[in-house]
Amino acid sequence: MRTASLAAKELTMVEYKIEVVVVPVSDVDRAKDFYTRIGFREDVDFTGPGGFRVVHLTPPGSAASIVIGSGVTDAAPGSEHGVHLVVDDVVAARAELVAAGVEVGEVFHDAGGVFHHAGTAERVPGPHPARQSYGSFASFTDPDGNTFVLQEVTTRRPGRIGHVVYRAADEVEAALRDAALAHGRYEEELGHHDQDWPTWYAAHMARAAGLGS
Repeated sequence: MRTASLAAKELTMVEYKIEVVVVPVSDVDRAKDFYTRIGFREDVDFTGPGGFRVVHLTPPGSAASIVIGSGVTDAAPGSEHGVHLVVDDVVAARAELVAAGVEVGEVFHDAGGVFHHAGTAERVPGPHPARQSYGSFASFTDPDGNTFVLQEVTTRRPGRIGHVVYRAADEVEAALRDAALAHGRYEEELGHHDQDWPTWYAAHMARAAGLGS
């Protein structure tokens, strides 16, 4: 009999990446205008027979997208209440949405300091006191009442990413300079120029980011 851990290991050989969340709306054009106004990129707007329509939109910086349209879901418009959008500064993200004319709730954290409870239970005004990663939130709705939650994530928990993430060019530059300095010492130890330096750089930068080789 296989153990549960062995079965889980076999299952994780295939990657499962969230690609799309279908958001039910009553007026596709109104919803599309709302999402593009807050910065979502329009990827597809396809119309088919019988009024079928698919609009594919991607939040800035996201690998996953949302789909709105006609005939794409049987869910009631406004019934989606669980989509979380990760941001590195929830206060700044909230300000951007407000500037775009969106009504956004005040920033809050949970009394338990972890994930928020349902509704407003255990909700405490303001960001997490220590700005703990994953601990600060704010919510807003689209024109149909679908609810989105902003969640501040500044440091990813181990195992949550399988690639290195840099937020700006200066972070890439700093990582490259660190790798160059470390590689220079490595070449001194070798006593000659390392012809395979790209492989060495990649492994060094992955280790620095806490990833496996």
